[in-house]
Formats: sequence, structure tokens, C-alpha cells
Amino acid sequence: MRELKGKVAWVTGAGSGIGEAAARALAGAGMRVVLSGRRQAALDEVAAAIRDAGGQARVAPLDVSDAQAVTDVVAGIEAQEQRLDVVVNSAGLNVPRRNWKHLARPDWDQVVRIDLDGVFYCCHAVLPIMRRQRDGLIINISSVAGKRVSTLTGPAYSAAKFGVNAMTESLNIEECIHGIRATSVCPGEVATPILDKRPVPVSAEDRAKMVQPDDCGELVLFLARLPAHVCINDLTISPTWNRSHVSQAQAIN
Repeated sequence: MRELKGKVAWVTGAGSGIGEAAARALAGAGMRVVLSGRRQAALDEVAAAIRDAGGQARVAPLDVSDAQAVTDVVAGIEAQEQRLDVVVNSAGLNVPRRNWKHLARPDWDQVVRIDLDGVFYCCHAVLPIMRRQRDGLIINISSVAGKRVSTLTGPAYSAAKFGVNAMTESLNIEECIHGIRATSVCPGEVATPILDKRPVPVSAEDRAKMVQPDDCGELVLFLARLPAHVCINDLTISPTWNRSHVSQAQAIN
């Protein structure tokens, strides 16, 4: 496993959930972490917690759906940190009225702009740095919704995540000759704030059985520590008590 101390990570969606957990885990391993997201106050809290624990973090607020803003943040990383080793694209959302019967075009646009376009903008912006380094790891936080379509997540989210998975593999095909590798992390249900947008509320009991943000943070750290000659193309993480499997299991027991 490679040493991460002194290397640089950029995490989007770092104000909560998987992004926050990933940022904390990477900083705990000695990485200098740049935190991006739309909520300055949340980012400041995460950065303060990292510094209090002895880590290094700075905040670069960002709406990933703004392509020029993404370019500006990456230019700032290159100017201040002079390198970029790991990118975690964790910014994402869904809308409550997400199924065909209710889905409005502005909601479709919002989901796709952040969950798909935003990931593309970030990947596109960091590639020149990583090509010059001839090294770099991009971790795109996708979803099992990018592998299996369901009514639970709705068409916009599923379409965006399928796109993220395809885009991630295209990075591996085209950029492997530059020492760049990419991973789609596809979580099942994770107990993050995105559950608050579910049309049907999720109970505290069910949330406790789900994958937790820190589990995903540890997974991101594992991927970051792998040697540069290893590429994990995609990886699915799901709860042992998987709600999509429970009814099938109960039917045969």
C-alpha cells in the first residue's frame, strides 16, 4: 500500500455524507485535502475538524454544475498545491418528486447538471495536471442506480449514474497510458442526508442497518492507498441487510 503523506486530494460534496467521510479519512492518512461544496459553513466545519485532528485542509466553495467555477478551483489547486494526486467526485443530489408521473424538467436538469455534468467538468479539469504528473486517481461516487434501474431513485438519477459509470470506464480506456486510473464506487443505500429527499421517509432503524458514511470513507482511503499500477474499475458496496433483497430472502425462509 502506498504512502499518502504529503500528497494532495480534492473532494467535492465534502460538506456532508460520503464526501465528508472521504475527506476526513484521506486527511487522517496525511494528505493535504481541498474541500469543495456549495455550503461554505458546512465546509468550514469539516475543515476545522480535520485541522483539530492534526490534518491539513482548506476550503474552496464550488457548485460543480458551473464549468467555469470548476476550472477556477482546479487552477487554484495547481497554483497553491502544485500537484493533485486523488480526486473524489462526491457531489450529488436527487429530488423528492423523481418518478415519471411527477418529474418536472427543471428537476431533471438539476439532477443531471450536478450528478453527471458536474462529474465531467471536474474530471475534464484535472486531467491536464494528472497527465503532466503521469499519475493520478479519480474516484467517482456513483450508485447501484447506475447498474440497475429502479423506481426508488427515478429516471434522472439513474440516467446520470449510468453515465458516470460509462464515463469512468472511458477514462481508464483513454488515460491509462498517462498513468491515470479511475474508479466508480457504487453504493447501495447509505445513511446520508440524501435520504431526506426520499418520497417515503426512511426510519432511524433502517438507517442504522445501512452502509454508513465512514464505511465509504474507509473504502476511498483503501482505493487511494493502492499502488499506482493497480486500477479498481468499479466497486459496489451495499448493506448486509439489503432492503431490496429482504423480501426475496423472506419468501424462501
